[in-house]
Amino acid sequence: MPMRRLLPALAFAFGLPSVASAADPIRIGVIAENSAISGIAIPNAAAVAAEEINAHGGVDGRMIEIVAYDDHNSAVDAVRAFQRAANQDKVHAVIATYTSEVALALEPWAGRLKIPTITPGAASDEIAKRIHGDYDHLKYFFHGYLPSAFLAQSVCDAAKDLLTDSKLKMKTAVIMSEDAAWTTPLDAGYMACLPKVGLQVLDHIRVAPDTTDFTPIYNGIEGKKPDVIVTGISHVGVQPTVQWANQQVPIPMFGISSQATSSTFWKDTNGATEGVVLQLVAVDTVASTPKTMPFAAAYIKKYGVTPAYSGYGAYDDVFLIADAVRRAGGTDPDKMVAALEATDYQGTVGRLQFFGKDAPFTHAIKYGTDYVSGLVVQWQDGKQVAVWPPAVATGTLRFPSFVKVAN
Repeated sequence: MPMRRLLPALAFAFGLPSVASAADPIRIGVIAENSAISGIAIPNAAAVAAEEINAHGGVDGRMIEIVAYDDHNSAVDAVRAFQRAANQDKVHAVIATYTSEVALALEPWAGRLKIPTITPGAASDEIAKRIHGDYDHLKYFFHGYLPSAFLAQSVCDAAKDLLTDSKLKMKTAVIMSEDAAWTTPLDAGYMACLPKVGLQVLDHIRVAPDTTDFTPIYNGIEGKKPDVIVTGISHVGVQPTVQWANQQVPIPMFGISSQATSSTFWKDTNGATEGVVLQLVAVDTVASTPKTMPFAAAYIKKYGVTPAYSGYGAYDDVFLIADAVRRAGGTDPDKMVAALEATDYQGTVGRLQFFGKDAPFTHAIKYGTDYVSGLVVQWQDGKQVAVWPPAVATGTLRFPSFVKVAN
């Protein structure tokens, strides 16, 4: 399993000594798909966090050491990496994956090996629901990203303000999502909440992950004449976006597009993402919290692109683990779990708290205006322009000429 050690250089000041001791490092395994936009952002962001923490003396004098593994978007490879991380590399915690199928495969292993584990980007509701159903065995796993049900609600909240209650006066939608574990509850959420905000759902399309030709799909959607396409796409993000622009589909795309959360997506699509509207948890141009823009600036300086959505989560998760170790007085896994459960931390994406044992979404981060609610951006002239909520908006919706809306 390919692995690299990102040796310590830094961390965050929790009121700790300025000079680190020679104590053993706190090892955090990071498992992700390095070839994907949303995957590579995870180890990259974790490295930024580790550098910051170590620069301020570590945690009680212990440096953060990131041990990174490429899982090639394979659940089998991810499990092997997890086993190696626990048994051979002796990590104390793991941050893993933006892919729900991989997260679900790792969940029982976190319990078997008693390794506190956080996913910064996987969304399936099943992650938290399984913890709720088998807490004693799965309590070591934490859902550090919004579950799909919450993502759907966030998209619907934005759609109400931007699409139906605005001058656009949209009334109909077609849902187009990739066929994956995370989109099953997402689509169920869309089906429930879109009509409540005034968008009648005319069709619900599940796209195979290996789809390369979206022409018949777009032709079918155009035949329905919806006002908007509401998306749930991640792994297939480039192809549908490029073909939407090349074929000049006259219907706006609005919803979740995970790859489009990083600035590299503009180059990857040769600008075809112009006009695409998407929900994400943070963006480099909006101070969702005082930590958002400084992290994004540090990431851009180090890697030359903005972090994908999962990067914000991975960065925060390193700090959550460091803070849990500090409050737990060490790296005992059960004490770390208890400390993580008591998390109340202002991260880059908002105020981070996990739901407790008795909540249906056990160990998922809380959604809402006082916690993590996300925002909506639109790609305009190569930049992600915040358009919702109004409190942070830096622009308004503006679609390409081939998109037929009441601009």
